[in-house]
Amino acid sequence: MSTTTTAPVAVSAPEQGGPPARAERVDLGDVRVIHSRHWFRWVLSAILIFAIAQFVWSLFTNENYEWNVFASYFFSEPVLIGIGYTLSLTAISASIGFILGTVLALGRLSKSTLLNSISWAYIWFFRSVPLVVQIIVWYNLGYLYPTLGLGTPFTTDFWIVEFPTVQLISAFAAAILGLGLHQAAYSAEIIRGGLISVDQGQHEAAAALGIPARKRLFRIILPQAMRSIIPNATNEVIGLVKGASVVFVIAIPELFYAVQVIYNRNSRVIPLLLVAVVWYTIITTILSIAQYYIERYYARGSVRTLPPTPLQRFRRWTAVQWARLGENGAKAPPREPVSADLPIRPDAAIDANEETR
Repeated sequence: MSTTTTAPVAVSAPEQGGPPARAERVDLGDVRVIHSRHWFRWVLSAILIFAIAQFVWSLFTNENYEWNVFASYFFSEPVLIGIGYTLSLTAISASIGFILGTVLALGRLSKSTLLNSISWAYIWFFRSVPLVVQIIVWYNLGYLYPTLGLGTPFTTDFWIVEFPTVQLISAFAAAILGLGLHQAAYSAEIIRGGLISVDQGQHEAAAALGIPARKRLFRIILPQAMRSIIPNATNEVIGLVKGASVVFVIAIPELFYAVQVIYNRNSRVIPLLLVAVVWYTIITTILSIAQYYIERYYARGSVRTLPPTPLQRFRRWTAVQWARLGENGAKAPPREPVSADLPIRPDAAIDANEETR
């Protein structure tokens, strides 16, 4: 079989006053492709790989890490109890913070001068005072108010109900109040920023349709604002997981306090700190995965086709590699244009039919 190549066709110059000459036809197969060399990128990558390899090598060769001590305390009872306290503090404080933060954000957006001023003052005060100071103040509130209760206004005659402050506000309650009220100030600004990011036309269109204000907020505005709220809110929750470690000042046995007590007793500081580091990393990783799927859920209103999840990418890659082996006549699966958990919208099908015509 003979092969023919298309050579460039030379075109003579046009005569005086004649039509312009056509451009020469070039066979793109004969054009040599020269790839650009990113020397800086390769050098930097090599340095980073070397540094990472050196660190990983030290993890296995440095005896000071004492991995046997790390393994013996990783699932110990005090550590697991500390994790329970950490998760409880985070869940309760985050719930209080975001519920109260939503109320404060709506107050900041309210047309009422009183509600706006009170919300702004709350946010200003609790963002100004350090978290550890707030926790200690709540824990020692009994010095200011020995008893709390209900009775005659502007007096200490609590004839309806009365409680000793020390018994009412325990160490755990003081931690919840400090973390929750502190978190509410930051959550309010995050939620307010998400609400004002929604286009004003959405408010006007919903109002023109006669939709009540409450339904406009929870059915139209807030779902659109969630795409802006979720990333920052997740950062706050992750920060709250680690910020809960400050409650060791009032002797609550959360994760950091638990490992601190252990290494003060046996002087194995680094292995016990590594236990806390690994557990904090596991909790943060779980929250990051949850953030990914929540963001993906609320992205349905902005994109027609959701990007594939890591699991879907892995299944696709596995199917392609299996098809390349040629076993049992397997063929590469078609690409998934739409997420498996979403139906194909009718307008998408119409657009696809129009493109094929």
